[in-house]
Amino acid sequence: MASPKSSTRPNQENQEPKFQDFFPTMAGKLGGEGLIEELCKGFELLMDKDKGVITFESLGRNASTVLGLGDLTDDDVRCMINEGDFDRDGALNQMEFCVLMFRLSPELMEASRCVVTEVIEEEFSDYSNRH
Repeated sequence: MASPKSSTRPNQENQEPKFQDFFPTMAGKLGGEGLIEELCKGFELLMDKDKGVITFESLGRNASTVLGLGDLTDDDVRCMINEGDFDRDGALNQMEFCVLMFRLSPELMEASRCVVTEVIEEEFSDYSNRH
């Protein structure tokens, strides 16, 4: 996963935060199933145990203790939730969390795009050969 550091948060001199993207390395070492298992474990660490989703409150509380991101503002937490909240219920379910983690990794997004393109091309070729 990307590893944000508070010293690289945007400011006047540095408009873009810098991230070390560890996600591709994790994917390579763990394989697909192992990576999904680790994502699920990460989700469980951040979620509200009673509601079964990552809420604004649970992310704010656990971001400092679990992720070591102690200086997140309410706006930071709200932006993190909004970035992955596809159904707009104000929380992240497990699927939204996993999709968000993939979206935050440029290398994995590019690799996924290549795989999807190959599959579409193969299906199109098979379809063309049958008709």
